[in-house]
Amino acid sequence: MNDSPEREIWQVYAQLLDRDLLKLHEEIAAFNHEENIWKTAGSIINSAGTLCLHLTGSLNHFVGATMGHTGFVRDREGEFAKRNIPREDMLRDLGATREMVVKVMASQPEGTLTSIFPRKFMEQDVTHAWFLSHIITHVNYHLGQVNYLRRALEG
Repeated sequence: MNDSPEREIWQVYAQLLDRDLLKLHEEIAAFNHEENIWKTAGSIINSAGTLCLHLTGSLNHFVGATMGHTGFVRDREGEFAKRNIPREDMLRDLGATREMVVKVMASQPEGTLTSIFPRKFMEQDVTHAWFLSHIITHVNYHLGQVNYLRRALEG
């Protein structure tokens, strides 16, 4: 394969997000008691279910709608307000998000990584590469929270 260096970077970004979204799927599926997906502990304010909805919404918004023009309309407030969504529904949506991320990233034209991302971050212009690095760390951060919360709630 004669992939350009930029195409290889897109593939790495897609692989990292796919890996972490698969792990999030495994974490949500690993809850022994489905009701615990919506519980918090101590001063933790977001449940694993909330974090899953938030990551799914965020990726569908920034990667899907912004980069892939999927037409997704984000309900960020709903990501934090909804409760007791069946695990099966969340896992289905998470799987569709994984597929979308890989597809959108594979379709990006040469030169996109160094171009300005269409949305500002904290009122600043950033490149696609910068924003994708941010998204990957954002997903990984919340994935760690989900893992820790699952273990704290279920032992």
